[in-house]
Amino acid sequence: MKTKERESKSNLRDYKELGENEKAIIERYIQGNKAEVPRLKVLENDPRQSEIDHPDLLVGQLALMDALGTTDLDFFNGLLSQLKHASLEGGKLSERELNFMLSVIKGIKPRDQVEAMLAAQMAAVHSAVMHFTSSLKHAETAEHLDCFERASNKLYRTFASQIEALKRHRMHDEQRVTVPNVTVNEGGQAIVGNVNEARRKNAPKMAPNSSSVRTRAQEDNCVSAPTDPNQVVPIRRLPVNGS
Repeated sequence: MKTKERESKSNLRDYKELGENEKAIIERYIQGNKAEVPRLKVLENDPRQSEIDHPDLLVGQLALMDALGTTDLDFFNGLLSQLKHASLEGGKLSERELNFMLSVIKGIKPRDQVEAMLAAQMAAVHSAVMHFTSSLKHAETAEHLDCFERASNKLYRTFASQIEALKRHRMHDEQRVTVPNVTVNEGGQAIVGNVNEARRKNAPKMAPNSSSVRTRAQEDNCVSAPTDPNQVVPIRRLPVNGS
């Protein structure tokens, strides 16, 4: 008992001696794990199956379904089954690989089933990329080197396309018209959206200001426009063909 108290005091003293940056890192870790989303553990009597690692299986299942962005039990069971098949190594379920892919999906924070499926594919593609990258590193023949290189490049491009697809999907749901600080006086109207250019073309034309317009003859003879609109200004013709 005294040993545990001594260890607790030692840990508390060590925490107080940490810098502000280190304390902030610890706080972010604590905040990031407050959701308490359960993991999956492989059954000892059946290494091809797993179960939710939570004292209350129903609560754990609901928490995991929420993390995957779904309330549909059939979708949840189907997605977990697909993740298990993608995590098989040597005929046995890899608990580390399964929870890694599950963690990737939870990190993306899917908001619907489409995003959950896309996140699962991204996790699987990433795992495949790492597998072929390792194979590329240890390739012994030129044929294997070329094969692993082409496979890796395809998977790299696929992963990048998946990221863009996720961005487009979320941008489509987040499109909104924002009108900041619009003031409309009494009797006025406000227009939200694109203004039709045809309305401008069909608008009544205003008469030009005579004081700012010069005739072609005035331009040719360098004659200034009269200030008085009733004033008659003589126009001198320019000689044509030397006449």
